[in-house]
Amino acid sequence: MKKICSFVILVLSILASYTAQANENNWNFLIIVVDDLGQMDISPNNPNTFYQTPNLQKLASEGVRFSQNYSASPVCSPARVALMTGRHPARINATDWFHMEEGQGRAETYQWAKDIQYMPLEEKTIAEALKPKGYQTSFIGKWHLGHDEKYWPENQGFDRNIGGYWSGSPRGSHEELGIGYFSPFNNPRLTDKEKGEYLTERLSSEAINLLEEYSRNDDPFLMVLSFYTVHTPLNAPEETVKKYDQLSQENNLTGIFTEEEQVWPTEEVRVVRQNQTHPTYAAMVEQMDLNIGRVLDQLEKTGLAENTVVFFTSDNGGLSSAEGSPTSNLPFRGGKGWMYEGGIRVPLLVKWPNNGKAGFENPVPVSGLDIFPTVMEISNSKSAEVDGKSLVAMIKGEALSSDLPIFWHYPHYSNQGGIPASAIRLGEYKLIQRLEDGQYHLYNLVSDPGEQNDLADDKPDLVGQMRALLFDWYKETGAEFLREKDGKQPWRPW
Repeated sequence: MKKICSFVILVLSILASYTAQANENNWNFLIIVVDDLGQMDISPNNPNTFYQTPNLQKLASEGVRFSQNYSASPVCSPARVALMTGRHPARINATDWFHMEEGQGRAETYQWAKDIQYMPLEEKTIAEALKPKGYQTSFIGKWHLGHDEKYWPENQGFDRNIGGYWSGSPRGSHEELGIGYFSPFNNPRLTDKEKGEYLTERLSSEAINLLEEYSRNDDPFLMVLSFYTVHTPLNAPEETVKKYDQLSQENNLTGIFTEEEQVWPTEEVRVVRQNQTHPTYAAMVEQMDLNIGRVLDQLEKTGLAENTVVFFTSDNGGLSSAEGSPTSNLPFRGGKGWMYEGGIRVPLLVKWPNNGKAGFENPVPVSGLDIFPTVMEISNSKSAEVDGKSLVAMIKGEALSSDLPIFWHYPHYSNQGGIPASAIRLGEYKLIQRLEDGQYHLYNLVSDPGEQNDLADDKPDLVGQMRALLFDWYKETGAEFLREKDGKQPWRPW
């Protein structure tokens, strides 16, 4: 009898070990991307925010919060290329948002750089990289990586595409509830159901249904849930808007704006919002948080949570200097479209069950480029050559420093007033180079996160060191620069 019991115990131990090993090599991945959500728009990063995000607060308590995470670009499409491929958009000359037309200059002398308006099919996406491991793959929401259907998610490694096509903003047209987020959605990859349905809720429901389906088989999955919110136009359910309107009135909140540099050829003053008071924007953030909570609850209900790595991030900084300027990124300067911190500093929360250091703040500067190689390492998958680095050691709390530089390149005039510029972050410092005249600005982001004290004249040796790294990177990536109105190259920085 003892021999039989010992044998049974041995078999159970082997099975348990095999199951643990199988789970270790078959992690699921849920990547949640919000559009135009600023670093300071969620309570884990800003306890005093006007917006209520309890579900993201809970996610942060269960995972790792990267307090110095960056998008790869101050605008959406290039940042999404980086998320999908782990490669810097400057390498493929996809450096501006995809708008299907030749960009024009915003100053009297220059046009912005020539760039492509799609993510090339030869680029390996995160979905294509996971396919050899047997992953089910789905994309839900905003794509904005090419106008022609051949560039849409179903042709870039995703088995399912729900709502992803060329548009960078919602195109609903409900005559009573306003344009944008209410059905009918006018989306070729999203069928209309109930009239007046709210897009953020609908996309979340689609994710919930797919998770239920995934729970009924043993194959691992990758799901990218890419909300159109909080991109303009600003729409939210009326009751949620009323809630924040009342809060605003009770606290006597009014919008505060200050002037920012104006690079467009106009006499109009450029202003930047200094406080969070916009009721409709607040309602959109709450609806986003509420629906993320629904999706995370579904992971728990289906038993998928313990084997699913969750990433939460945004594609670029909050919209603070144009199109109504609905949010504030303070203490960070600027916002979407700007090379200042407000345009590129974005949230990143990562929950890796039983592996990540729960409730931990990681202060190391990281980037959206890093999500791809992180997924590759966790899934034990082969990766293409990428510009990002794996965050696995940081998620586990084992690595708390990095001397690797982070680069940005935006040779365009943004809709939000941002200047054509490139930048490098190295340790505590960020060097910005203007691409009209080559002028440099140097900031210490630890002592001066608002980038108000330019140290370029005080630290010429450091400027020279960072400039050399930036020049080498320009050459290595084949970066494009501004052109004169006749199409000629106006200058090279080296």
